[in-house]
Amino acid sequence: APHLHLAELTASQFLDVWRHFDADGNGYIEGKELENFFQELESARKGAGVDAKNDNLGDKMKEFMHKYDKNADGRIEMAELAQILPTEENFLLCFRQHVGSSSEFMEAWRRYDTDRSGYIEANELKGFLSDLLKKANRPYDEPKLQEYTQTILRMFDMNGDGKLGLSEMSR
Repeated sequence: APHLHLAELTASQFLDVWRHFDADGNGYIEGKELENFFQELESARKGAGVDAKNDNLGDKMKEFMHKYDKNADGRIEMAELAQILPTEENFLLCFRQHVGSSSEFMEAWRRYDTDRSGYIEANELKGFLSDLLKKANRPYDEPKLQEYTQTILRMFDMNGDGKLGLSEMSR
């Protein structure tokens, strides 16, 4: 199937796309959100001249979900959207793979909560992301690391205090 060719999104642009479609903020694009996502995607494909055939929208949506809904739960989560939209560095997937299990998550939490405050502050998060990018052999510079740090905070710092609590980070 022809793909919609998109320029790579920055992490911040990816988050904007995610927030646009995950209207209720529950961490999934599902139901009406999924319909809206699919209609906008199809509209963009037609506008780009990518999709000439007028197949049944329902069939196309089923085919799309079969391809991208990796865990077959009928909804799109952030890691699945990162496979659809080319994200620079695809850092969201690196992040997710780095803390696959809950024991790995707690180990990472203890390692990066260097002041043992029970929170991951921006400077600690920056250290985590720096190590993550090194582990994934991804080149980065200080401004890019700062952008990633701010994007992660925008994504997960639900109470806006500039640091991540355990419940925020586990999301």
